[in-house]
Amino acid sequence: MARIFCIANQKGGVGKTTTTVNLAAGLAKVGQRVLMVDLDPQGNATMGSGVDKRSMALSVYDVLLESASVAEATVFSEKCGYHVLGANRELAGAELELVELERRDKRLKTALAAVADDYDFVLIDCPPSLSLLTLNGLCAANGVVVPMQCEYFALEGLTDLVNTIKQVHANLNPDLQIIGLLRVMFDPRITLQQQVSDQLKAHFGGKVFNSVIPRNVRLAEAPSYGLPGVVFDPSARGSQAFIAFAQEMIERNRSVLGA
Repeated sequence: MARIFCIANQKGGVGKTTTTVNLAAGLAKVGQRVLMVDLDPQGNATMGSGVDKRSMALSVYDVLLESASVAEATVFSEKCGYHVLGANRELAGAELELVELERRDKRLKTALAAVADDYDFVLIDCPPSLSLLTLNGLCAANGVVVPMQCEYFALEGLTDLVNTIKQVHANLNPDLQIIGLLRVMFDPRITLQQQVSDQLKAHFGGKVFNSVIPRNVRLAEAPSYGLPGVVFDPSARGSQAFIAFAQEMIERNRSVLGA
């Protein structure tokens, strides 16, 4: 039975897509069966997984409108080792179309239930806003992984996200919980980042992942080649950190969710 995780943060530019594709590639490298779902109309996670969003016959848009199943719309990325349910600009129109439909916030959950036994992990890359698309991701998920930079404004954004997750947990998805906070683009030489990191650990304790993703040029270069950093340059510091994070996710999945 697949464990489904949203990679979410209402603040933009915090590394959600980088985290999603590299965690997917890291999990695949250690033998897990992975499905990556791109819920962002920009389609960056799709392109960053070696799949051309412009040439897809079917996408997550078709799945949400129930004109295709997950199995029909999914493609396997040979280079990355995981399956991709991709997104493109069509998805931007899905918001308006979903408003009028029944079960508009549970459509992804229903669709993923049909392939739950085919994967160990399903990772959902959410857009940087609380939209119907993000709500579909949160309603489908067992838990949320929150990538965040250790900067002052990131703490404010985290408060908003925690409140959103509490509301979804109370009203729509009682299984939803924060699995952990992942510190990304981290530079230990910057005093403020170290201070914010210490604040996170003091306030959230065990919810902060032990793994830390450093600021790394090779991770930043990888998307221009249509690959996660873990595949583009497995020996880079950032890639090694994501592989360690993938192993920590497997362990946390076993302990927190009783898998």
